[in-house]
Amino acid sequence: MANPITNIPIPAILEIRSGAIYSLEAILMKHGFEKILLLFDDFTFEHYEQKVKSTFTTLNVNTVQIDTNLSIEDLISTAFSIDTYDVIVAIGGGSIIDFGKYISFTRRTPFISIPTSASNDGFASSNCSLLVEGRKTTVPARVPYGIVADLSVIQQAPDKFILAGIGDLMSNITALYDWDFEDKHGVSQVNAFSSMLSKKAVNSFIRTPMHDIKHPTFLKELVSSLTMGGVSTVISGNSAPISGSEHLISHALDKYANHPNMHGIQVGIATYIMASVQQHRAERMHKVFSRTGFFNYVKTLGIKRTDFEKAIQQSPLIKPHRYTYLHDETYRAKAISFLHEDETLKEILH
Repeated sequence: MANPITNIPIPAILEIRSGAIYSLEAILMKHGFEKILLLFDDFTFEHYEQKVKSTFTTLNVNTVQIDTNLSIEDLISTAFSIDTYDVIVAIGGGSIIDFGKYISFTRRTPFISIPTSASNDGFASSNCSLLVEGRKTTVPARVPYGIVADLSVIQQAPDKFILAGIGDLMSNITALYDWDFEDKHGVSQVNAFSSMLSKKAVNSFIRTPMHDIKHPTFLKELVSSLTMGGVSTVISGNSAPISGSEHLISHALDKYANHPNMHGIQVGIATYIMASVQQHRAERMHKVFSRTGFFNYVKTLGIKRTDFEKAIQQSPLIKPHRYTYLHDETYRAKAISFLHEDETLKEILH
């Protein structure tokens, strides 16, 4: 008997443009929301709370500043201490977006994601990263009801956040190759539509002019592509279309390195390594990271080659149920060889 066709939850609101954050009331009214809770982190509360709240003239709006160091237990307590709202909106970085997503999930309330940077695809995904017993852990939630990305706000974020987003997006290429690898070995089954969406997302981005990473056209393409990547995980029911061996390296760095770096930066370096190991689009990867200034930024961070070597060796332990290229000893050896022999890595790692 054939599997039934499923209904996939995707965001009902998608606004990616300059000034969108100041049109929130009109957007929310259009979707019938009347009682609104706006969540802010420390930075966005200071810089945007008054500006955003002052644009509301009709709807009932409350604002809350949340400490982004809360554990999952504290977050659940916070979730059930707040009033009932028609919609919860989170404005800020990855942590407050994840908090808003999880609070909305526990309270069964629609959630709208308003990222102030494009450092990863978390603002569009159904998962969130929370502190569970002192460790960052991926926790399931729901895909946002809406995504509002204000390009004029994202444009003001430091370059490192945009470069991290580039690193995270480019990992779709190696992640999809890992997914195919798993499928061939009978460990996973590739969802063709999810794979297609993830691939189209990164290919669309790669064709964008890269002379100015703060240009609105570039940022719109980056945010749109990260959004598509996030939606692809909803279709597949797992993170495989956007997360493979390169993410395992980054998670291992978080665990073993003395000074881990931003997720998207670590993922970007690991993606460059894995593209060469997989012998798939490595040259294109090098061009993107060179043209955007990604490699030049990494040079300034003092990242240790030995940390990457340990992370590669330990990567299969991060997700033992998967079977990426790095779960094969031959390819781990190739990754470590490339780590020590590649001229670009000699320049950017220490």
